[in-house]
Amino acid sequence: MVKEGGREEYLFKIVVIGDSAVGKSNLFSRFAKDEFHHNSKATIGVEFQTQVVEVDDKEVKAQVSDTADHEHFHVVTSVYYRSTVIALIVYDISRNNIFESVK
Repeated sequence: MVKEGGREEYLFKIVVIGDSAVGKSNLFSRFAKDEFHHNSKATIGVEFQTQVVEVDDKEVKAQVSDTADHEHFHVVTSVYYRSTVIALIVYDISRNNIFESVK
């Protein structure tokens, strides 16, 4: 897409998914705000953040969606998967059954 002034602009939609308490929100917070919270709370629903970076004189926007892993939010979060370009699957390697929920 070309913005006013001839500068190119790109938008990438990214969704962060995974089980509860694996660090999705802290990855999200580190990327979007360069913050890390040791005592973060569970995400309810979906949280959004947009980060803009310049690459080769092009404006690249990364719109990140941090999703909750509660069963009753799966219908809500699946709506965001449809228009997503990148999916980050976050999991805890110390859990024995990590790949069961990633399927």
